[in-house]
Amino acid sequence: MAPRVVLTGGPAAYPFRDFLTRASVDFEYRDDEGPEGVAVCTLDDGTCLTSPTLEELARHLGLYAQPSRDVYDFAIVGAGPAGLAAAVYAASEGLTTAVLEREAPGGQAGTSAKIENYLGFPEGISGAELAARARDQALKFGAEILLLRRVERGLPEDGSFRCFLADGSELRARSVLCATGVEWRRLDVEGVDRLLYAGVYYGAAASEAPGVRDKDVFILGGGNSAGQAAMHFAGWARSVTILVRGDALAATMSEYLCERIEEATNVSVRTHAELVRVDGDDWLRTITLRDTRTGEEEVLPAHALFICIGGEPRTQWATELGLAIDEWGYLITGRQALVAKPGHWPLDRDPYPLETLLPGLFAAGDVRHGSTKRVAAAVGEGAMAVSLVHRFLEGTG
Repeated sequence: MAPRVVLTGGPAAYPFRDFLTRASVDFEYRDDEGPEGVAVCTLDDGTCLTSPTLEELARHLGLYAQPSRDVYDFAIVGAGPAGLAAAVYAASEGLTTAVLEREAPGGQAGTSAKIENYLGFPEGISGAELAARARDQALKFGAEILLLRRVERGLPEDGSFRCFLADGSELRARSVLCATGVEWRRLDVEGVDRLLYAGVYYGAAASEAPGVRDKDVFILGGGNSAGQAAMHFAGWARSVTILVRGDALAATMSEYLCERIEEATNVSVRTHAELVRVDGDDWLRTITLRDTRTGEEEVLPAHALFICIGGEPRTQWATELGLAIDEWGYLITGRQALVAKPGHWPLDRDPYPLETLLPGLFAAGDVRHGSTKRVAAAVGEGAMAVSLVHRFLEGTG
């Protein structure tokens, strides 16, 4: 079967490769064709798009849906594990539900090449496939999933919420779940911004695996996302080196991943390693490391660097709404919010466990203060949020 999209364009094509991979769209990438620096997308119906926006490509693929209602019972901002779980349970229980996702389904988990510790998948499953299954399940129950929709801000008004989108449109809902997760923490290292998508990537970037065949790959970070990326690229690359500042991986990575890494013949771990520079012409060629114990620097040849150093919550909007956030920007919910910001809760009852200081606005998953940063925990919070939304809409409890 022919792929739905053929891509050319080198680094310029990366955002499209990443989006199509995470949206589970079959595509073929030809890195030796097309004009330099220009992304060209050729669709299976013959349509040729030169340097389109992601929205334009999504429209041609039928992935850019329009809201069908003026007001929904429940709007979910973010289509990661928490948001998709909430969509499945809300729609299956009769709530009119819209999911607003700024990129593609799956969130940060959607970039994982293989998740092996999620209940029910003993052989593991890719984050993109898990997200695709959850998306299809939510759609089956009637939820609307609106991709490439960035919510700029939201305001309570007349018993509902107005969500203002980046494209100038609006969406109203009687209740809202913030499940925006986190975005990769940016690295202030010389050369990173210049070589972004030209050998340097944030996250696992599973779509890039074929391009690292028989190459030397580096993974910066010591968490599970770094370990999953290392094992995925090990199936393609000549060598994979994990760079960590500490003494070992065991303190930050699950034991099963540590064992896999130790067993892999082409994966190594370099401890006490600080990245100080990346360099190259039109592609990454070298990285410079500093030993945190001795201060000595070493230049190493490199074809690809994947930066997996944790994330930061997308909650810049929370302050203007008067919500409680912790020192890192995570949303504080439930009774903890009353303690963090006393005098800002307007009702006689206490806020529900996942409710912010704005009645009817809930938070779940990685964006929430105190959450467990695991896919299963996010799914559980998304499901729990739906039961609390029911109570809010019914005015009980």
